Amino acid sequence: MSTEPAAPPAGGAVTGSGVRLVVEYCEPCGFEATYLELASAVKEEYPDIDIQPRPGGGTGAFEIEINGQLVFSKLENGGFPYEKDLMEAIRRASLGEPLEKITNSRPPCSIL
Repeated sequence: MSTEPAAPPAGGAVTGSGVRLVVEYCEPCGFEATYLELASAVKEEYPDIDIQPRPGGGTGAFEIEINGQLVFSKLENGGFPYEKDLMEAIRRASLGEPLEKITNSRPPCSIL
């Protein structure tokens, strides 16, 4: 009889293997820091995921594709994605489930 290991933490059962995340962000807008923070959080939860940055011009974009499907658009939503929503989308992609567009967003920080 084999002893089963303890259940992995939430999100731990899925490694992100086979999932490709592409993040297009506006470099002149200073969104690289937001990308790096998001990429770090994603890699912590899904260490095997393929994350590709796509720095762009001054469009104000922060667009996220999972396996070629646009799942979040700052240009449409006006803010940045909530981490929990993106993690859920990655989990769904890892399981081969259909992806839905993330429509919730947090407002961008502004310094006055």
